[in-house]
Amino acid sequence: MKNNITIIIVLLFVLCSCKRETKSKIINNTISSSVRISVDSIAQIESLKILSSDAYLGRETGTKGAELSRNYIGDKFTALKLGKLGGSYFQSFPYNGSNDHGDAKEGLAYNVIGLIRGTEQSNKFIVVGAHYDHLGTSGKKVYNGADDNASGTAALFSIATYFKENPPKHSIIIAAWDGEEIGLLGSQYYVNHSIILQKDILCNINMDMIGRSKKNELFITGTPHNKLLKDSVVTSLYSNKIKILTGHDGDDREDDWTYSSDHGSFHKKGIPFLYFGVEDHKDYHKTSDVFESIQQAFYLEATRVVIQATKRADECFAR
Repeated sequence: MKNNITIIIVLLFVLCSCKRETKSKIINNTISSSVRISVDSIAQIESLKILSSDAYLGRETGTKGAELSRNYIGDKFTALKLGKLGGSYFQSFPYNGSNDHGDAKEGLAYNVIGLIRGTEQSNKFIVVGAHYDHLGTSGKKVYNGADDNASGTAALFSIATYFKENPPKHSIIIAAWDGEEIGLLGSQYYVNHSIILQKDILCNINMDMIGRSKKNELFITGTPHNKLLKDSVVTSLYSNKIKILTGHDGDDREDDWTYSSDHGSFHKKGIPFLYFGVEDHKDYHKTSDVFESIQQAFYLEATRVVIQATKRADECFAR
């Protein structure tokens, strides 16, 4: 771990005053009546289990597994009654790339994108995303990608459910990206071909691998790049179940996550981001990244933290 500072932080939904992140000490505030965010744990875990099952063939871009995955995601968006941008949940784009196996392929890939309209500033958008593609198969072996990134994809459904039930001030785009494993292609295509003007995207919140951590640590990357997200969002988060840390921002010139996942596509365009993820584990990009290795309590709490961050960003950008 490279100079990562633990932040024990408090969720205060009634106020949106800016607090400065204190890196030299733990913030020891206490909660008298914290607002608990509930998620449908059974539904979320079931979605993760389905997406990471052998039936989905490792969800490699351009394969039958990817088709099954995007149709599953689209069906979930339909059930949640999410809005559509451009008349469809599916945004197709051409791709040409190779995965970790060195397999070079080309064809069409598909982002799956839904919309929750804001109640006050619906022409401004927070993009909450996670990539759904993984590495596919090699011979008879399936790369299930439970943590990477069925975990983030299934969390999108809980986040969408929360904001359907608790409408945001700004519009929220719920995005499942394709082509991340071959170069962040889906998110890159989106930022270059969105029907929404870039200036109207307030920030990107990205999830990639939030399902397990031996050290019980969830990292947030991106705070040095935007003062509002740093001072008003990150320092308001709270969990008494997992450790929330900032880091991997390249301050030590090592292990920099700034461009490691789809948030990098937004950062290149000058759009603020917060990336939630865990450090690489022994099953990263291996066939052993399976549903049974997910730490369910950690995973569900990580999802609640991301919901907190999204809610807090929505409140603070409205000031």
